[in-house]
Amino acid sequence: MFGRLLGKKATSGHAFGGAVAGLPVPHTAGLLSCRVLDPVGEPLRQAEFAVTDAAGRKVVGGETDPFGSVVATVPSGEYRLAVTAEGFTPFHSQTTVSEGGHTGLGDVTLQMSQPPQLPVPGEWEIEPMHSQIGFTARHIGMARIHGRFNTFAGAVRIADRMEDSAMHVVIDAASIDTNVQMRDDHLRSSDFLDVGRYPTLEFYSDRFVHRGGSRWGVSGALTLHGVSRTITLDTRYLGLGNGLEGEVRAACRATTELHREDFTLTWQTMLARGIAVVGSSISIDMDIQIVPKS
Repeated sequence: MFGRLLGKKATSGHAFGGAVAGLPVPHTAGLLSCRVLDPVGEPLRQAEFAVTDAAGRKVVGGETDPFGSVVATVPSGEYRLAVTAEGFTPFHSQTTVSEGGHTGLGDVTLQMSQPPQLPVPGEWEIEPMHSQIGFTARHIGMARIHGRFNTFAGAVRIADRMEDSAMHVVIDAASIDTNVQMRDDHLRSSDFLDVGRYPTLEFYSDRFVHRGGSRWGVSGALTLHGVSRTITLDTRYLGLGNGLEGEVRAACRATTELHREDFTLTWQTMLARGIAVVGSSISIDMDIQIVPKS
C-alpha cells in the first residue's frame, strides 16, 4: 500500500541515512521512518504525526523535526500512521514493522487543503454568549492562575479583500474573573489593572495577514493600563456555521502572549515586600464567534 501511495517501496534495513543506522533498537522492536514534504518538495517542520496499533491505541506521536523527518522505535506489528499539518490534507495509511527491521516509508507529500469559506463582506459583531476571552498567568513561585473577562464587545468590518478588514474590541477591565473574590478585587486595584483610572482594555486592528490554510495573523494596538503596544493574534479561522435560529455566524480561535512590563505593570514594591504576584508573561486565549450586525 505504501509503495503505491508514495511511489517508493517500504524497506527493511537501514535505508533512512547513516544516523538511523546507529540507533539502538530492542530485539522485539523495529524502526519506522518517513520524511514529510509540502507540494513543492520542501520539508514540513512541526507537522503532527501519530502511530496507532491495530486496536486503535496510540503508540507514539509528536512533531516532525526541522527537516520534516519522523523516526520512531515501536514494537513489531501492524500500525496506522497519521500525519497532519495546518492548511494541508491529512495523510493516513497502514504499514508493518518487523523485529529488528527498519520500515522506511520514504517521502510523504501532503497536499494543500481547501481553506474554509470566509464571511461575506459587511459589518459584523462579536456574539458574547458564544465567545470567551481568557488568560493564563503564573503566581511567582506558585501555581498557574486561569481567568477570563466576562464583559466585552467588538465590531468587525469584513472587507471585499479579507486582508483589508478591521476590528475593534473593548473589554471591561472590572469584569476580570479568576473565581476568587479576594484575588479579583486585588487585580482590580491600583496595584494591578487600576480599573478606576483605566476602566477598559481596547484592541484595534486593520492588519489581517493570511499565513496559509486557516491561519491568520491579526496585528494591532492593545491599550492596557493607559499604554498602547502592538501585538499580533495568532488566529485560526474555523469557518462558517448556523446558530440555533439559523443565523449565520463565523468562528475563530486566537492566542497571544503579553509581557506586563510592556504596559508599566511592574509591581516592584510588592515584590520587595515578598508578596507573590503574577509572573512576567500572560497567555491570552480567545474563542470568538461573530454574527452580522443587526
